[in-house]
Amino acid sequence: MESLAASKAGLWTGRAMTTLFVLFLLMDSGMKLVPLAPVTETMTKMQLPVTMARPIGIIELVSLALYLWPRTAVVGAVLFTGVFGGAIASHWRLDAPLFSHTLFGVYLGILMWGGLWLRDAQLRSLFPYRR
Repeated sequence: MESLAASKAGLWTGRAMTTLFVLFLLMDSGMKLVPLAPVTETMTKMQLPVTMARPIGIIELVSLALYLWPRTAVVGAVLFTGVFGGAIASHWRLDAPLFSHTLFGVYLGILMWGGLWLRDAQLRSLFPYRR
């Protein structure tokens, strides 16, 4: 019996996860490049300079481009993991709500790495699923 990861359903599940991740990050980085009022308010609440919004948006777009190109997808995922870690630490420091704010980077990381793992046989061989 074929495992989900190696099946057509696994491939399409990985593509769907990746699509959700990419659409969210395009919206998020775009909002930071403008920057919109919610970004300015959030940066202020997080006690970060508002001028950091654009550089973070650029870092996200560069990481997203790397993630979308198959040859550099793992590099993009590693960079995003660092970005998400910084967001988690920032929310943790401010004692933000755990499941809705602090762990949101974990949820994005699961979506990102899970989608990549389901789409990439080499990554699955490096990190195999065993029963």
